[in-house]
Amino acid sequence: MEEKTYVDDIDRSVYDIKNEEKDVYRVKEGLTPEIVTQISREKKDPPWMELFRLQSLQIYNQMRVPDWGPSLEGLDMEHIVTYVRPNTRMSARWSDVPEEIKDTFERLGIPKAERKSLAGVGAQYDSELVYHHVREEVAAQGVVYTDMESALKGEYAPMVRKHFMKLVRPNDHKFAALHGAVWSGGSFVYVPPGISVTVPLQSYFRLNAPGAGQFEHTLIIVDEGADLHFIEGHRPNMKWLICMPAGCGVRKKARLRYSTIENWSKNMYNLNTKRAVVEEGGVIEWVSGSFGSHVSCLYPMSILKGKDSRAEFTGITFAGKGQCLDTGAKIVHQGKNTSSFINTRSISKDGGISTFRSSVVVAKDAKQSRAAVSCQSLMLDSFSRSDTIPAMDIRTPDADIGHEARIGRISEDAVFYLMSRGIGEEDARAMIVSGFAENVSRELPLEYAVEMNNLIQLEMKGSIG
Repeated sequence: MEEKTYVDDIDRSVYDIKNEEKDVYRVKEGLTPEIVTQISREKKDPPWMELFRLQSLQIYNQMRVPDWGPSLEGLDMEHIVTYVRPNTRMSARWSDVPEEIKDTFERLGIPKAERKSLAGVGAQYDSELVYHHVREEVAAQGVVYTDMESALKGEYAPMVRKHFMKLVRPNDHKFAALHGAVWSGGSFVYVPPGISVTVPLQSYFRLNAPGAGQFEHTLIIVDEGADLHFIEGHRPNMKWLICMPAGCGVRKKARLRYSTIENWSKNMYNLNTKRAVVEEGGVIEWVSGSFGSHVSCLYPMSILKGKDSRAEFTGITFAGKGQCLDTGAKIVHQGKNTSSFINTRSISKDGGISTFRSSVVVAKDAKQSRAAVSCQSLMLDSFSRSDTIPAMDIRTPDADIGHEARIGRISEDAVFYLMSRGIGEEDARAMIVSGFAENVSRELPLEYAVEMNNLIQLEMKGSIG
């Protein structure tokens, strides 16, 4: 078999699927009170949600675009469509999904993955979910996994209203306010006390309509002593903007692992906000891989509210030509004897810019807390860029805090050694990069680890000569 040596030779068809546009409804470009009201009434929101949307729009109009991160000058909200409904309704039966949409998700392996290793699946296409299903044995345990619109109006409506955008508030920043105004789709998850969901729940987000944005909302509550692994899968598209907050409540002695692999098209602005509050003895684990978008701003935040609570963040970014990936994590220690560990890898090539930001805050009452930050960066050429921007605010002397950062290039001695064993130079470099990313891949389910390694191989092809 002939080895493929350039990016153009590599089959990206599974990632670059683009269907003919057959949406049944879309709002006009731009962002006005009339458009926001139109979205709310199209979705049959309760009155309080319509008011919430309009208040969020007011906040959006009053706030400035953040000026401390990557440039967002190319983001033109006057020409972005904020709501596109596909030509279908959500179904719990895969056979009811329209053929062209079903074919897209089948090529991405969703039905196979659901049958093999998932407790439940949600699949969103453009602005709406088209499929949502949870295994009977999981539902019988009292686990709720449904779309946000159904949760907003059903028996869990009081819980949704109590927690909706309370962790990520519209006045946090301009794009949180934007989300509050035009959100659509996403998932609501509730795991009852003491229930351990032994296989993951998974949401897939697929975008097809060009010139639009996607604003799904995720709300997860893991009750006392419960355990959940939630996975997000993002696939490339022809859109402009992704803005999708996630709020997670981890109650006493509960555990949540939140895994994300993002493979957006490289014309995207990915402005994402994830936040979790963790009560006594609880654990939040973030696992993140970012391989796409033109600009990414993503810094999952963990608030360690209860004593003995713990947070971990494990992440990797790969910034190629024309990409600026600004990522990291935030930890706030509020309770006594809390602990956190941030462990990241970033890779840049072909002029890509990778920036790592970390923020660790230890409150004066968070005595005996421990925090460690480790960030390692690998630059594959002389004209790419990698920056590390740590911030620490420690307000008690009774804490153990550490930080380390390393930036380097691929060792030519290591490349020579592998080549002396009969491995081509490009494959040798790809092997080294895959090993560099191993801390993330080993934390992922097998199917996602394989996909991440495939994405690394794809990015590395053509990196020589």
